[in-house]
Amino acid sequence: MKKFLSFLFVSALILVLVACGGSDEGTSGSGDEGEDSGDTITWKMGHLSNEEHQWHKTAEKFAELVDEKTDGKLQIEIYPNEQLGSETEVLNGIEAGTVDMTISGETMANWAPEAALMAVPYAFNGQEHLQNVVEGEIGSEIEAAVKDGVGVTPLYYHIRAPRNLTSSEPIESPEDLEGFKMRVPNVPLFMDAWEAAGARPQVMDFSEVFTGLQQGVIDGQENPVDLIQSASFFEVQDYVNVTEHVYSWIYVVVGNEQFNSLSEDMQTAVQEAAAEAQAYGLELYETETAEIEQDLKDKGMEFVEVDQEAFAEAMKPAVEESLTEVQLELYNKIVEAGK
Repeated sequence: MKKFLSFLFVSALILVLVACGGSDEGTSGSGDEGEDSGDTITWKMGHLSNEEHQWHKTAEKFAELVDEKTDGKLQIEIYPNEQLGSETEVLNGIEAGTVDMTISGETMANWAPEAALMAVPYAFNGQEHLQNVVEGEIGSEIEAAVKDGVGVTPLYYHIRAPRNLTSSEPIESPEDLEGFKMRVPNVPLFMDAWEAAGARPQVMDFSEVFTGLQQGVIDGQENPVDLIQSASFFEVQDYVNVTEHVYSWIYVVVGNEQFNSLSEDMQTAVQEAAAEAQAYGLELYETETAEIEQDLKDKGMEFVEVDQEAFAEAMKPAVEESLTEVQLELYNKIVEAGK
């Protein structure tokens, strides 16, 4: 009887140990748990450009690098062409946890006012000035505001070609803007600046702009040449008016919670991949921008030289009036850094 009872006790003990040991297997989720268990973490990334755009090509490179540097433990699924919604909708989706990453710039000013300085009319005098600001103290201040206000972590940035105004009739000075209906992104500063210059700006999702131009709902829009090309605006607009009113950059961001849930090793891997992707994207930018301008010309668009000083003077009072005290301080720092 004693031998039988001992056998029962040992058998029960083995069953308990097996059950406890098995409870760690198959653990799902992100962060350290997912990494330890061998589960794959997947981030969804939605953005507005198409598959041929340099942002998308760079995102694909970034995804490849992340896959390589994390040994496949972190996968990034990319959804171009606003498949997951507009820029604002995707940012809201990141907060809700339904999306993880996107590409965003001055639109984030709706949550973090400092982000408006990423695209202020006539604040920058060229690419070198821009890069010095982004990679310096001012850029760090804006990044911190984005993290706190928007709830996303900037991973790397893209320099954007200067924003230019497209139209069906040439526009050489602010006087030519009378009655001109134009699309602007959801950035109050852009609304105020273009209204001060004499236009009739209105907010519209990027995905609706082509149809709006085609149907005459709007007369024009303003964007860098790469987006003018990728959105096929050359089919519904004849002129690129070289206002160069905004030199700007745009961040590739991931939700704070998603990034912070990763182990330190995986965070380092993502940051290394981001640095390499940024260098790759800069190379694409520098080689493709001139090619894009020529392609637009070949497709029939005429580049019109404009009185940039007149546009700058017309917009400046509205710009300064639209900025809050904090924004105006940053704006003055940026302008001073370019002297």
